[in-house]
Amino acid sequence: MARAVLAGSPNAVVVLDRDQSVLVWNEAAERLFGWTAEDLLGRRAPIVPGELTAELNAVLERVRTGESVSLRTKRLRKDGVLLDLRVDISALRLGNAVAGYICVHHPARADELARHRMARRERLVRRLTDVVGDINSELELSAVLDRISASLTELTGADAGGFVLIEADRLRLVSTYQLPEAIRGTTTDLRTSLVDKLLRTGKTVMLETNGLDELVWARLDGLHTITLGLAAVGGRPYGALYALFAGRVPGHLELELLELLAGHAGIAVGNAVAYQEAVRQRAHERAVFDASADGIAVLDGAGRVVRWNPAAAALTAFSADDVIGGPPPFPLPEPGEKVTFQMETGRWLDVVSARIEETGEVVIDFRDVTAAKELEEAKDLFLATTSHELRTPITIVRGFASTLDSRWDKLSDPERRAAVHTIAERSRSLGQLMDHLLLGSRAGADELKVSIEEFDLAERIEAATLGLPVLSDRHRVEVRIPGKLPNVLGDALATDIVLGQLLENAFKYSPKGGLIAVEAWPESGNVVVVVDDEGVGIAPTDRERIFERFVQVDSGDRRRFGGVGLGLYIVRSLARAQGGDVSAHPRPGGGTRMRLVLPYRIRHTDAVTR
Repeated sequence: MARAVLAGSPNAVVVLDRDQSVLVWNEAAERLFGWTAEDLLGRRAPIVPGELTAELNAVLERVRTGESVSLRTKRLRKDGVLLDLRVDISALRLGNAVAGYICVHHPARADELARHRMARRERLVRRLTDVVGDINSELELSAVLDRISASLTELTGADAGGFVLIEADRLRLVSTYQLPEAIRGTTTDLRTSLVDKLLRTGKTVMLETNGLDELVWARLDGLHTITLGLAAVGGRPYGALYALFAGRVPGHLELELLELLAGHAGIAVGNAVAYQEAVRQRAHERAVFDASADGIAVLDGAGRVVRWNPAAAALTAFSADDVIGGPPPFPLPEPGEKVTFQMETGRWLDVVSARIEETGEVVIDFRDVTAAKELEEAKDLFLATTSHELRTPITIVRGFASTLDSRWDKLSDPERRAAVHTIAERSRSLGQLMDHLLLGSRAGADELKVSIEEFDLAERIEAATLGLPVLSDRHRVEVRIPGKLPNVLGDALATDIVLGQLLENAFKYSPKGGLIAVEAWPESGNVVVVVDDEGVGIAPTDRERIFERFVQVDSGDRRRFGGVGLGLYIVRSLARAQGGDVSAHPRPGGGTRMRLVLPYRIRHTDAVTR
C-alpha cells in the first residue's frame, strides 16, 4: 500500500537518513530530477547546489527539533539545469527518535498556477453572482431559460449550451445558445439520455466524452466533450443544463461552475414558475371578478371601495370612478349576514359580505333580486286575487242554491230558471278558473304536453269567433281569412284555448266597445293570426311582462278588470309548445294587437310555386 501511494504520488518524494543518504526515491522524483532510484539509493543525492548546502543544513536542523519547513529553493537536475521548486520537509520518526527526513518536491510554477486558478475562480464566482442576479431579475420562464443557457457558455467557456426539460419519460430542448434554432423543441427518450445516466448516479454534475454523436441536439462541429448539471425545483429534478465543448477541455473549475449555475438555475426557474402561476391565478381571479353576473366590491380596512367590477356598475348605475375611494352606495351587512336594499332606481339588491382576515379587507357580493321581489309581490297579489275570484262565484252559487233550497215552492218558474242559470254561469266561471290554474301549474313545471299534427287553422278561427257578435251589443266582430290558408302543424285543442283567451281579452279590455278584428295570412313558412281591439292598450314596458305568471300590470286601467294573471302566460306557453309564439303590439289608431304565429307544412305545390 505504501509503495503504491509513493508510486502514484504526483510529487517527487525523497526520504533521507540522518546522513542525508537516499532511502526512498519515487517515480515522480525520477521524472523530475532524471536519476533513477538505482542510481541514488544509499548515496547522497547530488541535487543541492553548493551555494545552498548551508540552507539545507539549517532547514534539516530545524526539522530535527520538531518543525516542518516549506521553502522555495532551487535544485539541480541530472543534466545540470537548475529547477525552481518548492520543498516541504518534515522529520521521519521511528518512535521518539528522528531517523531521517522526508522531502516532497513540486515545481514552484504549480503554486503560481494554483494561485492563478484561485484568482480565476474568484473572478468567475463573482461573475456567477452577477449572472444569478441578472437571471433572477427575469420572471418570464422562457427568458430565464435563455439567459441561463447564454450564461452557461460565458462562465464555463463552452462553445454552446442548452437547457432540457424533464417531461415524464421524455426530454424536451427548451432553450439553446450557439446551436441551430431549428432544434429547439426537439424531444427524446429520457431513459436513453445522459440525464437519465446522471440521475442514476445520484450526482448533480457529469462529464461525458463517449457516444456524443447519438445525442439529437449535439449539433456542434468538432464536439468532443459534454458536461451537464441537474437543475431541481422544489427538491425534484426539473431539467438539466448542457455545456458543449469543441475547443478547450473543461476542468474541475468548469464542472464546479456548472454545478453552481445548475443549482441557481433551479431556484430561478422555481421563481419564474411561481411568478407565472401567481400571474395566471391573478388573471383567473380578474376574469371571474370581471365576468361575474353578481356585483363584487372590495373595501379596504377603512370601508373605502378599492375594487368595483362591471356588474357592480351595471346593477347600481354607479361607475367605478364614482365609488372608488368612498363608501359603497348601499348599507353593509355584518359578515355572514344579508341585507336586502332597494336602490333609488327601484332595483332591489341582496347584499352579503365577508372579511379577509389576512388583509383586513372586506369583499361585498350583491345581486339583483328585483324579479324575485316582483314575483313575490305577484304571488301575493295572485293569492289575494284568486281568493277574490273564487269567493265571488262561490258566494253567488251558495246564495242562489240556498234560496232554491229554502224557497223553492215560493219561487215562480221563471225565478227558479233564472237562479239555476246564474248557478250554471258561475259554475262555468269556476271551472274556467280552475282550468287556468291547472294549465298554469303544468306550464310552470314544463309539463305542458301538446300533440303536433296538421289541422285547418281557418276552421278553428271560424269556430272560435262564431257567435261572438251576440255577446255584446257594444262590440263589432270582423274576421278576414284568405280563401287558401295553409294547414298548420300543432295541437288543435291547444290552439282553441289560445284563440279563446285572446278573444276573451279583446272583449274584456275594451269595455267601451268597438271593433274586434281577427285576420290571418301566411308569412315565411308560418301562419300569422292577429286579434285587434280598440281597448285600453298596453304600455310599451309591459308588453313582455304580461306573459309572465301572476303578472297584472297597472298601466292603462287594466288592473280593474280582475283575473289571476295566468291567461296570457298559458297562451304563450301553449303557442311555444307548438313551435309558434304570441306577442303583444300596439294597434294603429289605439288599442292592442295580439299576434299569434304557428308553423305550417309546405305542400309540394307550394314549394313549386315558390
